[in-house]
Amino acid sequence: MKKNVAFDFEKGLTELEKIVEQMEQGNTTLEVSLEQFGRAIDLLKDCQTTLKQAEQKVQILLNKGQKDTLVPFEVDEEFA
Repeated sequence: MKKNVAFDFEKGLTELEKIVEQMEQGNTTLEVSLEQFGRAIDLLKDCQTTLKQAEQKVQILLNKGQKDTLVPFEVDEEFA
């Protein structure tokens, strides 16, 4: 169950990096590795969601103030 607390991207990414380092060392039991893997998957999903939301916000800001302008349709005399 998700909490209603905002995800802290930097903390999540730092935790994910630590988990990867621990798993790469291979000094844990299979059970602990599976728990770490599950946590890493959750963190990865939260990071991806946060990045997707940030990307959408950037797109909105980039498009803000830009109005689609209509260009008059000109008939080419050759085809008229």
